[in-house]
Amino acid sequence: MTDQPGPVSYADRRRARIDELAAHSFDDTPGVSLIASAWRRLRRNPIFLIGLFITVSFVVLAIISPWIAPHDPAAAPLLDKVRAQSNPVPGPEPGFPLGGDDRGRDLLSRLLVGSRQTLIVGVFATLLGLLGGLVLGILAGTFGGWVDSLVMRIVDVMLSIPGILLAFTIAALAARPSQLTLIIAIATVQVPIFARLLRGSMLGQRASDHVLAARALGVKQRAIVFRHMLPNSLGPVIVQATLVLAVAIIDAAALSFLGLGNPDDRQPEWGQMLGKSQEFFNSFPHLAVYPAVCIIVVALGFTLMGESLREALDPKARR
Repeated sequence: MTDQPGPVSYADRRRARIDELAAHSFDDTPGVSLIASAWRRLRRNPIFLIGLFITVSFVVLAIISPWIAPHDPAAAPLLDKVRAQSNPVPGPEPGFPLGGDDRGRDLLSRLLVGSRQTLIVGVFATLLGLLGGLVLGILAGTFGGWVDSLVMRIVDVMLSIPGILLAFTIAALAARPSQLTLIIAIATVQVPIFARLLRGSMLGQRASDHVLAARALGVKQRAIVFRHMLPNSLGPVIVQATLVLAVAIIDAAALSFLGLGNPDDRQPEWGQMLGKSQEFFNSFPHLAVYPAVCIIVVALGFTLMGESLREALDPKARR
């Protein structure tokens, strides 16, 4: 007779399962950082890629615009074709694909060179606002108590005023409008945004385990703030900067449109061009359409890129 195998006991099944798991080859692929993980998602995100393409194209164009502009934006090669009554704005012709403005200047060259001025105002206003927000956010998030209350009340007052109205008021106080006053006005509006965001991030870091451990080890407060709390709080602030940059470009165009930007039109800027075109808008709307479309497209690029970055770096959005 053939021996029949007896029933397998629970201990035998458990031992066999343990042996199977021990013999299994696990994947030893190392983990990835938050930035690397975010980049894996971003490079497959068409919205981010579109925003990145627009942003990079704008930055590159702004840098090389003086060299690729077909004409000097301050020169008037079409001045002899300007007729106050019959032809106040020269139309397109060979060598001037977009025509000229009411002073005979090449419109395409002014749009290209104007991208640099728009980028300068947007970037420096954002950097200045970021710097001011970092100072207030660090003070509020580090000391807490009455320092936090004082800083936040100042921030609340600034946020209670509409941003464009506050920027208009600050720019109007200048004795003479200039590009510098425009940058300062826009930066002032952005300071409370960065301050509140950084303060919230730093307050969250104050109760984290690594900060509590550093304090228990006797690490100085300055080292805790600048080596532990601040570096781990800058992620949301940097992402917000990309979104604020789009708002800065729009605000700069609005203030320049109202005549509070650089009054020297030999240095073209899109908002300034938009303001100068209102006199001819009924008959020659293209003078306003071209700079307006440029402003909209660039602001859209920064917004798409910033929103995609926020979603990629937000743990809640990744669930």
